[in-house]
Amino acid sequence: IVTAPTVTEVRLPMGLLGFERIKEYLLIANPGEEPFEWLQVKDNAALAFVVIDPFIALPEYKPDIPQADVELLDLENPQDALLFNIVTVYGPKRATVNLKSPVVFNRRTLVGKQVVLANAAAYSIQHPLSVGETVA
Repeated sequence: IVTAPTVTEVRLPMGLLGFERIKEYLLIANPGEEPFEWLQVKDNAALAFVVIDPFIALPEYKPDIPQADVELLDLENPQDALLFNIVTVYGPKRATVNLKSPVVFNRRTLVGKQVVLANAAAYSIQHPLSVGETVA
């Protein structure tokens, strides 16, 4: 039995850094590709970013989301926030994750923003990921 991917429409009103004009995305979770998901441009399947739940990559991750972003995204409590961090794949044996600027979504509205953490200095934009090993 093949399980279909889970596809969720999300909106990034300010786009992503370097892709500010693109606002509409699909968050795609393919069974068998966990813990990775795709943040794909809604009208361009060829443009997608690999993303991961940062707490899988770094369990002790403590992102400090700036208050202005908390208000902009209408995050009433920490459980409202859904975080993904963009992964860069360099080849079959090397990948990193950007922990300085997660994409934060409001779980209720599915509106998000890529934020630069107030404590960004504590994290790397190229945190190494274990590739080819189980990251569970």
